[in-house]
This record gives sequence, C-alpha cells and structure tokens, in this order.
Amino acid sequence: MLNKTGLEDLKALAQPKPLLDRRGWALFLGVGFVLIVLVPLFNLLPGTGSALHLPGYLIPLLGKYACYAILALSLDLVWGYAGILSLGHGAFFALGGYAMGMYLMRQIGTRGVYGHPELPDFMVFLNWKELPWYWYGFEHFPFALLMVFLVPGLLALVLGWFAFRSRVTGVYISIVTQAMTFALLLAFFRNDMGFGGNNGLTDFKDILGFPVQAPETRIGLYVASVLSLGLCFLLCRFVTRSKLGRVLLAVRDAESRVRFLGYSPTSAKLFAFVLSALLAGLAGALYVPQVGIINPSEFSPANSIEIAIWVAVGGRGTLYGAVLGGVLINLVKTWLTGAAPELWLFVLGALFVASTLLFPKGIVGLVGQWQAWRAERRSYQSAAPTEKAAE
Repeated sequence: MLNKTGLEDLKALAQPKPLLDRRGWALFLGVGFVLIVLVPLFNLLPGTGSALHLPGYLIPLLGKYACYAILALSLDLVWGYAGILSLGHGAFFALGGYAMGMYLMRQIGTRGVYGHPELPDFMVFLNWKELPWYWYGFEHFPFALLMVFLVPGLLALVLGWFAFRSRVTGVYISIVTQAMTFALLLAFFRNDMGFGGNNGLTDFKDILGFPVQAPETRIGLYVASVLSLGLCFLLCRFVTRSKLGRVLLAVRDAESRVRFLGYSPTSAKLFAFVLSALLAGLAGALYVPQVGIINPSEFSPANSIEIAIWVAVGGRGTLYGAVLGGVLINLVKTWLTGAAPELWLFVLGALFVASTLLFPKGIVGLVGQWQAWRAERRSYQSAAPTEKAAE
C-alpha cells in the first residue's frame, strides 16, 4: 500500500510538465534574440573596418553549426531517452541533404558547364541520355521538401519496424544501423546510381530564385537554420516531457517491465526513431545550400560515430547538452583542423574516452554536480554557526 506521500508523488508524475520554466524561457528567448537579430545586424550594419563587424564567412559557418546541433538533437532523442544508440544518423542526414541537392541541381538549367536544359553536368559527362525517373519533381521546392522528410522517415520506419519488432536492442541495433550507413555509402559512390558518384552534387546557383552565394541569401539560410534549431528543440522537449517521453525513459531503463505493464515498447521506440530521422533529414537539407556540396562521404560511418561523441560530451538525455556538444566540438574541430589537423582525431578520441570514464553525464552533468556541491557547501556553512551556538 502506498502512503499519502507516495500517492502525491505519483500524482505529480502524472501531471503534464511545462516545456520550460521562467528561467528556461528567458534563456531560450535571449539566445534566440542574439542569434537571430544581433548576429545578422553585426554582419550587415557596421562597416568592414569596424570592430563590431561580423565577417561574412562566419554566417554560413554558424549556420552549419546550427545544422549540426539539430543533428545532435535527433540522436539524443533516441539514444538519451529511448536507449537506442543509432550509428546510422549520418545516413538520414545525408539523404535529406541529397534531396535538397537534387532540387538545387534542377535549378541550374542551362547555366551549367554543358548548358543542358534538363540533365545536370555530371550526367552529360557520363553520357546519360535522359533524366532518371527518380529525379522527376525535384524542380519544385515543395516536392523536394517533402522528399527531405519522406525518404529518411520511410527508411527509418522500415528499418525500425523490422529491428524493434524482432527485439533487436543494445549493440546489435548499433551494428545494424552502421551496416545500413556503409551500404548506402557504397551505393552512392557508384556513378550509375545517378547521384554524381564520388563528386556528389555541387555548383549550385539558386534556391527559391535567390542566388545561393549572395550575402542576403546566406543570412536567410542562417536564420532559417537557427529558427529550425529552436523549433526542433521545443518539439523534442515536448515529446520528452509528455507521457510518451516517460514511456521512452522506462523503455530505456527496463524494457521488459514496460512490456509486462501492457505498454508497447516497439511503438514508442519506432515513433522516436522515425521522428529523429526526420529531424536529421531537415538538418541535412539546411546544411547543403550553406556548404555548397553533398557527396557520399557524408554517409561515412565515422560521421555517425562522431555525432554520438557530440551527444556524449555535451550530456546525453538532456537535449540542451546535445546542442552544446554539437556546437562546441565543431568549434574545436574548425580551429584544430586549421591549427594542427593531424591532432584532431586524437583529440576527438580523447574527448570520447574522457566523457565515458571521467564525466559520463557530459558537460551538463559536470555543471549540475558543481552546482549541487556549491549548494551543499552553502548549506553546511549556514548550519555550522547554529551548531556552535547550540553547544
């Protein structure tokens, strides 16, 4: 039998939780204001000689970091909350990027090197006679946007349905997703697949009628990436704070007990897996026009492993820790690959080992432990004079 306190605790757990508290909303809106309003203003208004001027090359770089943060969020949703360590999220990211790249290639038209009105340059070079059927419709942005979500989502649905229905868990689901990524890598390297082979898709001209290289377009893509990051964070926060989120946590910690209580772990995991694939596809679609290329290297299994390191270092199962890890590690990567490129892989491996052995809860967990230590110390210091007076 539960006592009164136990019943109150259960009722509190059953109540829906707000997305963010007042402090959280203030931080969320404050960061959003800086990234969406101040960053573009510092790029556009001050002169190039001003100390407040933000160089133009930083805008797509920051937009790329926002895309990486969305990708980290997508993995944290399934790994941090459902316990599914997917090593295939790089594939969902790349598929969304290829869908956007196909749209951008169809916008080139006769401005390509060979001037063909329909066929991209690589198809003309390989002596293709007509456009493959799976390229039809990509001249329209709404169709391309649909494919950005549909292709990764459908792949995740099929893979997840077979895997979770067969109760494939633990390291085995990691192996399955990594094998899928490697298979796609080999397939997209082939010239006869019709996706540009080793060179991929590049030389983009326009997006929605705006020149891709124009400063105003780059700022628009950056703002779209940051807005998407904020919306994806709120969506993931909504899912994880809902009853479904609590079921996912229960599945992560004790799947057999969840099944015994009458819930369906398969449905919960499949929903989270498909949603995470959709977010990864969106990140890839926003990434491609900002970097100007998409090729099969994005399918590399090493990329998917790196995403897992972002989440582990930032703090698994926290969402904002995943965002922090995705941005912070890529900042270090950008600096280190320029200063000492031969050291980057060693630093990345050391970060993963350190996050596993020294701070398993990531940077967010370290901050939480430090705050708890400070609160305990203040409590002890305030209690000490009282004890002395009592003596």
